[in-house]
Amino acid sequence: AHRLGEDPLAFRLRHIDDERLRAVFIAAAVAFGWESRTPSAHHGFGLAGGSDKGSYVAACVEVAVDPASGALTVLHVVEAFECGAIINPDNVRAQVEGAIIQGLGGALFERVEFANGRILNPGFDGYRVPRFLDLPRIETVLLDRRDLPSVGAGETPIAAIAPALANAVFNATGKRV
Repeated sequence: AHRLGEDPLAFRLRHIDDERLRAVFIAAAVAFGWESRTPSAHHGFGLAGGSDKGSYVAACVEVAVDPASGALTVLHVVEAFECGAIINPDNVRAQVEGAIIQGLGGALFERVEFANGRILNPGFDGYRVPRFLDLPRIETVLLDRRDLPSVGAGETPIAAIAPALANAVFNATGKRV
């Protein structure tokens, strides 16, 4: 999309034939306000999505990057998720929000450090995970498809967050990370 000078959402929607995948992209973009947002200096927006195990996810992310230090702040995440019929929306929403937080942790903080075949940070005192102060505003959009059987919500929601974050950083800085 970037090389063609196209909007990333419009580019994806033009090439996605799967109606369920299209639906999560549209739902995330509408809730995020994708069409009406223009990034200011050192701010960027990114989106990504996919499907796994019969469920579908799309995420939109807003970031700010400090030009002097390069420090990254994730400001806002909207994730749309569809896993067929939703039996317990509170549990699914909690699963999606937990996946977003876990995905941000993996993308931004979490690392196992090794030296001489030993783990140097075997406990949480030395292993960085997201903290409340690290969290952006998070919105979840659940698409309840009563016409479809329920499928798992356990893993798919994590799939979109890191690539959406990387696309937002690119939008803010012009650099791929």
